[in-house]
Amino acid sequence: MTCPVCGKEAEAKYRPFCSRRCADVDLGRWLTGGYAIPAGAAEDVDGDGHGDGDGEEKAPRPRPQ
Repeated sequence: MTCPVCGKEAEAKYRPFCSRRCADVDLGRWLTGGYAIPAGAAEDVDGDGHGDGDGEEKAPRPRPQ
């Protein structure tokens, strides 16, 4: 198994990373948003176009000027 950060062989102590440094680099990427899981649009359960599923029609938000 290779380290996902630098590609070196992983050490058992830090698996799946090769060192504490690479583990910390990976954690830093998660904490600062370097890695992101794409989110889809909210489900529109009730068909009102708002995706909240409560069945209530809502007026559009006013745009800031």
